[in-house]
Amino acid sequence: MPDFDELYYDAVDLLKQMVAVPSLSRDEGAVADVLENAMKRCGLFPKRHVNNVWCLSNDFSPEQPTILLNAHIDTVKVAAGWQHHPFAATQEGDAIYGLGTNDDGASVVTLLAAFRALTGVPQPYNLIFLASAEEEVSGKNGVEAVLPMLPPIDFALVGEPTAMQPAIAEKGLMVLDGEVTGVAGHAARNEGVNAIYIAMDVVNTLRHFRFEKESEMLGPVKISVTKIAGGTQHNVVPDKCEFLVDVRTTDAYTNEQTLDILRRAVPRCRLTPHSTRLNPSGISRSHPVVARAEMLGKRPFGSPTLSDQALMPFPSIKMGPGDSARSHTADEYILCTEIRQAIDEYFTLLNGIRL
Repeated sequence: MPDFDELYYDAVDLLKQMVAVPSLSRDEGAVADVLENAMKRCGLFPKRHVNNVWCLSNDFSPEQPTILLNAHIDTVKVAAGWQHHPFAATQEGDAIYGLGTNDDGASVVTLLAAFRALTGVPQPYNLIFLASAEEEVSGKNGVEAVLPMLPPIDFALVGEPTAMQPAIAEKGLMVLDGEVTGVAGHAARNEGVNAIYIAMDVVNTLRHFRFEKESEMLGPVKISVTKIAGGTQHNVVPDKCEFLVDVRTTDAYTNEQTLDILRRAVPRCRLTPHSTRLNPSGISRSHPVVARAEMLGKRPFGSPTLSDQALMPFPSIKMGPGDSARSHTADEYILCTEIRQAIDEYFTLLNGIRL
């Protein structure tokens, strides 16, 4: 059996090394170096693309299914109000404070520990561990750039702070540019067609719109108009009004289907997506990993927050140590007991599982 004490101490040491190196999104090179060197010291053979680092289990066989263990190494910027040094990994009792400890360093180091534990005993599957970049900005040089370089993947476990409860569905995201056109005219006379008035009707339609289907785990698609602008001066009837729409999609529809339905609902408005690549996800409760998680007393849930799952075209769950409420806050922290629990539970969840 693996030496879980050694894996735990290695994980804590590695987390402290990671925190000491600033790793803002798109600037993760130094922390990628830390991960790459740590993996080599463990006897692994990491590969790298830009700031993404990964390795495959020994005796990788194309005849077996493949499980991906993934967590991200980038962080957001330092928030105001820190009382501890964000790059010093200060330990006070059971807590380790530092930027990225909770989101997502603890998941990185515990999944690496789980990879080492699981590959230390024969498994009926292949394993890939991937520490990816640019998750916080949904960047194109993160997991999306690496997946084409990897063997086919049958299932992924994405580490994010969920208190080790499995998120079996996750909302996707589309940001839409809305544009309504009218006819310019003099405001003092009954001339023109006011684009702002048309936009008001469109916004009201979007505000109250309900899709026919709702996700069992995620509920309804959420639509929010978050920015609006129109007009040039007080005496000119505006001929254009533009606004921004935040759409949190669910596994009841693809992003493309969601966009098509909204376009038909507001025919007087042009809706243009910034992107449709950040997809919702969902996995059946009957999947072997989900079923085992429930046997272990876990409570599957639907997550409203976005992760690298949005870029994965295969079944996945999101599950990791820590609390999502601590993410992106001053004095972010992780508990050492949470790290130890995660290593043990990842191993129990996946050891010997058959997909």
